[in-house]
Amino acid sequence: MIHNKVIEPSKSPWSFPIVLVPKKDGTIRFCVDYRRLNDITKKDSYALPRIDSSLAMLSGNQFFSSLDLAAGYFQIPMDEKDKEKTAFITDSGLWQFNVMPFGLTNGPATFQRYMDAVMAGLKWNILLIYIDDCLVFSKTFEDHLRDIEMF
Repeated sequence: MIHNKVIEPSKSPWSFPIVLVPKKDGTIRFCVDYRRLNDITKKDSYALPRIDSSLAMLSGNQFFSSLDLAAGYFQIPMDEKDKEKTAFITDSGLWQFNVMPFGLTNGPATFQRYMDAVMAGLKWNILLIYIDDCLVFSKTFEDHLRDIEMF
């Protein structure tokens, strides 16, 4: 994360513990325990798509391509004034995120809002978006090739 400029050294008055969680594939997921920050955060009410509405959009389509955006949250830069709130402590010191970390209460709503804005012309027409998962759908193979190129 240091090499990719995801995090930087911090002098923040905030500090949250890290948790290393094993994933199903045996690799380790780096998590920060932001529960105390989330408890005092003003909640964002931007709604995630309803599953029933999403499934209804797929009716009549025969071709589907599923795309998962790798480390999607890391595409959203943190506001300078809020970086210090993401600080976490390790044996090698205090660090903070330059990009939106996982675990923030408003992360899903923020990312969904960004994706909805970026994909506004495609959403609900040829594309369903659920946070960092995208599903391109089409009635014919020819349409599907065109739709994937548009995405």
